[in-house]
Amino acid sequence: MTSPIDGAALLEEVEAFHRRFNVFPTESAYVAVTLWDGHAHLLDCFESTPRLAFLSPEPGSGKSRALEIVETLVPNPMAAVDASAAALFRAVSGVDGTRPTILFDEIDTIFGPKAGENEQLRGFINAGHRRNRPMFRCVGDGANQTVQAFHSYTAVAVAGLGSLPATIRDRSVNIRMRRRARNETVEPYRTRIHEKEGFALRDQLAAWAEQVTERVAGAWPQMPDGVTDRPADVWEPLLAVADAAGGAWPERARAACIELVTASRANDKGSIGVRLLTDLRDHVMTGIDRLPTVAILDRLNSMDDAPWADLHGKPLDNRRLSKMLAEYMTVDNEPIASRNIKTGASVLKGYYAVDLHDAWQRYCPPPPESPLPPLPGTGNLA
Repeated sequence: MTSPIDGAALLEEVEAFHRRFNVFPTESAYVAVTLWDGHAHLLDCFESTPRLAFLSPEPGSGKSRALEIVETLVPNPMAAVDASAAALFRAVSGVDGTRPTILFDEIDTIFGPKAGENEQLRGFINAGHRRNRPMFRCVGDGANQTVQAFHSYTAVAVAGLGSLPATIRDRSVNIRMRRRARNETVEPYRTRIHEKEGFALRDQLAAWAEQVTERVAGAWPQMPDGVTDRPADVWEPLLAVADAAGGAWPERARAACIELVTASRANDKGSIGVRLLTDLRDHVMTGIDRLPTVAILDRLNSMDDAPWADLHGKPLDNRRLSKMLAEYMTVDNEPIASRNIKTGASVLKGYYAVDLHDAWQRYCPPPPESPLPPLPGTGNLA
């Protein structure tokens, strides 16, 4: 009979291995990456798998090295910088009997502005986040085509410059890497020496995963307060791994979850429509119940840290503002539209706060200081 493996001690060894060669921006990042390594060995226990994203604004920030260390710790790693979508479909579908852990370096070349030819790769990463979401392709020659389902559920870690499309970012644990400061040192990584150490930890993770598979598969980890919807999908597998390991990991995992989810929300400007609604609430119509369109545009286009003065090469205008706001509804389920506003002896078109209030409550992040008060006579619309 195989002796039980101390999961908490094993995860501490994995974390220590990362710390030898990686400088992550926060302690929470070490916790998240370590748990992600463990979850890759337990993939069939979960309904979804979070993507792990090492991102930075500049080269030389340790992204590729972080991905290289992960590669030694996960099952069946497959570097995919130059892999075609067709090759990945077949690899994940198990043509050789194994499912790879996909590792994308230089992910910005796939999601960059000139990467339209990689749309199938984008679809692959999106679809593979959840179990039982196959992609369908025609297979065959000429007129002899048949539709075949290719399963894409697999663990994916990426590294690259800049940011990710929202559909990928929201499915990821995002680690914002930085260049090392002069006082931050790491051990030089030598593949011939250190790869074997990583492989030994990988084998221990695989053995531990076999021992806890049944427990993890039936687990429903308790989420920290406020972590729901997509962030909960991302963190549920990681918290399940932490709970199975025990020791300090359940507490550390939930603290890391709160910190990284909060940071992700703070850095997420949302869609351009949500950004418009939020700027109208926080910077344009603060304390105002109505405002002419000309004044709204003047205030938006004069904001320094905002896209409105140069939106696709020209300032936001009346027509674009009207089109964007019409995508959202009033409390009466009517598209938001401009209305007449009397200003002295004249009448101008403009927007009323009462029309925007329901959209503010539904789509915008909480105001920076105090919750949005309900409008008189409406009660709490949240």
